[in-house]
Amino acid sequence: MEFDVSSLLREFITLLVVIDPIGTLPVFYFATAAVPAALHWRFALRAVVVAWIVLMGFLIAGQVLLEGLGLRFGSFQIAGGIVLFLFAMTMIFGESKPEREIEEAGRGDLSGAVFPLAMPSIASPGAMLAIVVLTDNHKNSIPDQLVTAGLLTVILALTLVLLLLGAMLKRVLGNSGASVISRVMGIILATVAVDAILVGLDAVGVLSVDAPTSLH
Repeated sequence: MEFDVSSLLREFITLLVVIDPIGTLPVFYFATAAVPAALHWRFALRAVVVAWIVLMGFLIAGQVLLEGLGLRFGSFQIAGGIVLFLFAMTMIFGESKPEREIEEAGRGDLSGAVFPLAMPSIASPGAMLAIVVLTDNHKNSIPDQLVTAGLLTVILALTLVLLLLGAMLKRVLGNSGASVISRVMGIILATVAVDAILVGLDAVGVLSVDAPTSLH
């Protein structure tokens, strides 16, 4: 197998954009608001592992699944954008966690690592779509798809490192600072979600989006 450096770089950048490690930070801050700092590393690790399993599943069987169900990529993108938008509204307008939830978190509740951090933030509809496109069974051999899997693993490892650094930053900022950041980033996440919906509408032919937009 010949390695094309430009192709590898293009795939790496594509996956980096759609997974968007920096964009996961506001979701991480919100999801860990009631989780003790000592559990943040476990929270981040679980989220990244779950996201890796989901994206690898799409790498292996995503194309077969979507084609078998007759689903259009645009519809998939619109649905994911709506989910992200609803979650962004929760980040912006949501009230502080009640004491009961804080106590439950103290007992080690890490369910938020799966939703919304692993899905749909890290393993977003855009990331799932990108994986299916980059590993098109009709164009790419198994060795080529293994290379894509390796790039995916590297980017998720970088995401884990960033989340761990983000946990340290959150401890420095404190709850008030993290709350402000969560709401500001919620607005950004809402913008990303609207962008995803517009891309989906463009893909299904409902409207035309002139400017290039992110898959995430």
